Amino acid sequence: MHLHKVIIANSRFPTVKHFPFNLTILRRTASLHFHTPITFFSGENGTGKSTLLKAVARRSGVNIWQGEQRIRYAASPYENYLSQAIDLEWIGSPVGGSFFDSQVFRNFAQILDDWAASDPEVLVYFGGKSLMQQSHGQSLMSFFNSRFKIEGLYILDEPETALSPKSQIELLKLLRNMAAAGHAQFIIATHSPILLACPEAKILSFDHAPIHTVKYEETDYYRIYKQFLDDRWHYL
Repeated sequence: MHLHKVIIANSRFPTVKHFPFNLTILRRTASLHFHTPITFFSGENGTGKSTLLKAVARRSGVNIWQGEQRIRYAASPYENYLSQAIDLEWIGSPVGGSFFDSQVFRNFAQILDDWAASDPEVLVYFGGKSLMQQSHGQSLMSFFNSRFKIEGLYILDEPETALSPKSQIELLKLLRNMAAAGHAQFIIATHSPILLACPEAKILSFDHAPIHTVKYEETDYYRIYKQFLDDRWHYL
């Protein structure tokens, strides 16, 4: 364990009219406590999971790899300001780590290939094989297997996006093993009922304010997937 607590300082919000400070979930949550090496953020799209993940990464000094930047229509000028309105409490000294977002991972893999053209040894860290020569899911698992061996705080935004159910189970095993080793802590936003099934993990629900702990069976992901698999024709 590395990170103990995230404090959301509502008094430092620069506005309550613009995203993300207009999110009720943030205005009504004072703090988040981390008691387990694996914590999941669960909730519908648009509830603020990814936004808070990025704010924690920025506040902890973890680099967020940037993909290609494009001009957006009517983007909120406050989107990247949440990190200035939160405080972190650590167990001991702060540690490094990494932020994962599948949307920009491909860009990282391409840059890594450029580096390898000059120095093939950089690929040793990723299993000795170019990430671009593997499927998207395979390259993700190569990255995870290499990166998570290093002590740190790992912040992941929907890592299951390109993973098959079998690969998600492999990732679940990897998370449990690395957490049990004691050097890694994970905060993960996910829609995967496979990852959420981790018995050692804490699940924080963003579906209702304030953010609160829920059991696995109480998540919409468990309930909807189970109902669909038990009686798909009810939905079809």
